[in-house]
Amino acid sequence: MSTTNYVSLSKEEIDRAKRTDLASLLTSMGESVKRSGSEYEWLDGGRKVTLRGCVWFHQYEMTGGDAIDFAQRFFGKTFPEAVVFLNGGSSAQLLRSLPAEKEKKPFALPPKNDNMRRVFGYLCGGRGIDRDVLHTFVRRNMVYESADYHNAVFVGYDKDNIARHAHKRGSCSQSSFKGNVDSSDPAFSADRYAVFYFHAQK
Repeated sequence: MSTTNYVSLSKEEIDRAKRTDLASLLTSMGESVKRSGSEYEWLDGGRKVTLRGCVWFHQYEMTGGDAIDFAQRFFGKTFPEAVVFLNGGSSAQLLRSLPAEKEKKPFALPPKNDNMRRVFGYLCGGRGIDRDVLHTFVRRNMVYESADYHNAVFVGYDKDNIARHAHKRGSCSQSSFKGNVDSSDPAFSADRYAVFYFHAQK
């Protein structure tokens, strides 16, 4: 076990680590960072991560945090290791300690509800989708209502008609929830329902 798990960290050290400029950190490691307006963009395996000073936001996973969270999420550091690294660890030390890719949770569609009343109300009544158009996508199993939270679930399939991606959207008029199912493959995110989904996002 790493000895940094036993390091006594002061509040000042933790606060200083949290304020680490992430774009500068990644640049110093030889990573490609692209400026976008007042922010920067970095790619996590092809998935965009937005950087603004010491904070970040993963556009695909819809998660974010401060610099310590960044070191834990992307470099596999424990909290103490992240603080020590951000306060002076070298990029060479980091690269030697990068972990193997974490095992992903298997992709699984949320369970279907026995009816789609709430989703039909949301998409047709709230979003103005034609009922016949929605029925077409429902028959193709590309849109359904989840049994757990009654989300609208948009499903993307591969060429063998195997579900590879699912996007969830809250069906309540007050809800702003949206997010992808764990281990969704972005290559199949919207290619088959792009126009429909575009209208649903209005």
